[in-house]
Amino acid sequence: MGIQIHAITLAAALTVASAIPLTVWAEGDADYFTVQQAQGASTVSLGGTVIPYKEVTLSAQVPGRVKHLAGIEGDTFEKGTLLVALDDSELLAKRNSALAQLATADAQMRAAGVQYNRELWSPQSKQSMGGMGLPNLFDQMFTRPMEGMSGTRNQGVERRADLYNSGVQITQAQNAILAAQSQIQAIDAKLRDAISLAPFDGVILKKHVEVGDTMQPGQPLLVYADVEYLQIMVDVPARLRPSLYEQMMLQAELDVTGQVVPVRVAQIFPTADSQRHTVKIKFDLPQGVSAPGMYVKVRVPDMTAPARNHPVIPSTAIRYNGSLPGVYVQGKNNRPELRLIRVGESLDNGYVSVLSGLSSGERVLRNPANGVASGWASSAEKR
Repeated sequence: MGIQIHAITLAAALTVASAIPLTVWAEGDADYFTVQQAQGASTVSLGGTVIPYKEVTLSAQVPGRVKHLAGIEGDTFEKGTLLVALDDSELLAKRNSALAQLATADAQMRAAGVQYNRELWSPQSKQSMGGMGLPNLFDQMFTRPMEGMSGTRNQGVERRADLYNSGVQITQAQNAILAAQSQIQAIDAKLRDAISLAPFDGVILKKHVEVGDTMQPGQPLLVYADVEYLQIMVDVPARLRPSLYEQMMLQAELDVTGQVVPVRVAQIFPTADSQRHTVKIKFDLPQGVSAPGMYVKVRVPDMTAPARNHPVIPSTAIRYNGSLPGVYVQGKNNRPELRLIRVGESLDNGYVSVLSGLSSGERVLRNPANGVASGWASSAEKR
């Protein structure tokens, strides 16, 4: 409807001017919204905590003194960066000792191999006795053959025994090498445990040590996390668990800014808490809207409650008088009238539900101008 202009007399104009402010509203100057009725399941707001997508606590695996600390809380690092290092002087000394034992065992194995080859090609059992001249010649021609014939000596058995003894020496040397190598591997593992590398790109959330601290195995060094992707951890009552499924999209309200953001069900834990009767559920949070440790309220559908049946209006239609929310309803003679309401939950696309104060079918100003609103309020007060 266009702007309607009424002709009035000068006397009447002077009378009206004392009661109505200079800002005059007509129906065509504003955009009305017809109050609609919300349909759908009721929701319950559950508080949760923002947590990193990945978080690890790096602990000391070997005793030692902290000699290197990469940074402080808030510092970011790439995957593989050295974060904490313990003093490894004692481990390096043990490794050098194990290397010496390995070299000794290797030399013993080579010596045992030489002895085995010597016995294989030049058996000691067939060598002549020491000495020169006729006695030695007599022994080779008469004494040893007679010992073999009489059965008092068996050169074949002696040769096999000497070969077996040389083989045992080789085996012992090989075992000594294996033991030394195993010792070196164990020391190398401890040397790797003496340093803590960044397992992924992330940031230090909390450090428990300083350079110079003496650590024992099991003591925490620092907490490291990936804060690029965040999640919300919520303890959901068991009765609400059947209405949720993974990849389901819901809404969450940030505690600091009051912003409503979409969240997605990322993980539903398979078991419930036997005492609290709740199920832990993780929700994926959009990037850059919050920080670890923040409080967030997630709106979870409640299938056990009656269906939601509240009026819905645009959030831009609400004007606050102090702390009281109100809207301008189209009244008699098409004039907007201020009415206080009770605001419910925020909905999609910038709409909010109204718990009381409005009925379906009434018309409210979608986005009342400040001048119009204040003008009609002043007019109502004067009347």
